[in-house]
Parts: sequence; C-alpha cells; structure tokens
Amino acid sequence: MRTDRKKQDRDKQKPQEPEDGIEEKVVFINRCAKVVKGGRRFSFSSLMVCGDKKGKVGIGYGKANEVPEAIRKGNEQARKNMEPVSLKGDTIPHEVIGEWDGGKVLLRPAVAGTGIIAGGGVRAVLELAGVHNVLTKSLGSNNPNALVYATLNGLRKLKTYEQYKRLRG
Repeated sequence: MRTDRKKQDRDKQKPQEPEDGIEEKVVFINRCAKVVKGGRRFSFSSLMVCGDKKGKVGIGYGKANEVPEAIRKGNEQARKNMEPVSLKGDTIPHEVIGEWDGGKVLLRPAVAGTGIIAGGGVRAVLELAGVHNVLTKSLGSNNPNALVYATLNGLRKLKTYEQYKRLRG
C-alpha cells in the first residue's frame, strides 16, 4: 500500500508536456558570470530547437538565472517561431548555403540510406525538421547560435520543383 502512494507522488511531480507531437532538443547551454561585491552571479542561456519531424521547425533562445527556467523560455520561443520547410521525400530538394552572422552551412541532398551527416546544432535542426538524408558542411564560425540560425536560413531558401513552376507561371 505504501509503494502505491509513493508511485502516485512521483507521477504528480512529473511535468505535464503537451501531447502535440512536437519534440524539443537543447542545443547549447551557456553560463555567464557577473562579478559583484559578494562574489560571482551566474545566469544561463539556452538554445532550443523544436520540430514535428514532418516539415516544421523553430528555434528559441531563453535566458534566466536558473537552467530549467532558461530551457522553458527557449522552448516557448521555439514553439512560437515554428515555420514550414520544403522537403523532397526524406531529403532536401536542392543544394543550398545558409548564412547567419559568421556561420555558413552547406546543405546538400543525399540518397536514401545516407543519414544525416552533420554535427551538433545543425543535426538537431535537420532531425526535428524531418530530414533523414543530407550531407552538410560548416564553412564559417563554429558558434552554436550562428550554425543553428544559418541552418534555418538555408532551410528557408529551399523551394520544391512545384514551387518554382508556380513562380514562373
């Protein structure tokens, strides 16, 4: 009987996540120190990526005095900023270079079975966008913020054959 009560208490403590099919990933957590009279004050920032793995992805950046609060804020912002991505099956329609600040990311379509050849933040964005086969190369900065936003910029530039056909009439 006592174990049942403990189990119920544990179930109550678990945070209730919305069941909307959107997954989130923490890409980077930064600790910042401010030196004050009594010592150091720490604050945290988190870079989050959210996506439904079906062609929608968003990025959020949250800052707070505690890590969980920074993650929550970043997650909220990422969910608010979700946007659609043009895909061709399980890869991207064409080669593209995304640029943001000092970061440059080359995204190249790949044949089925290749997987996501990418590192860190670029991989997180592509996985949550629903891309399964792609080759990438980071050409500029290795700053996680720059790379994540450069990847999203590259995904924004993508257009399918049908979209180009419609644009040209």
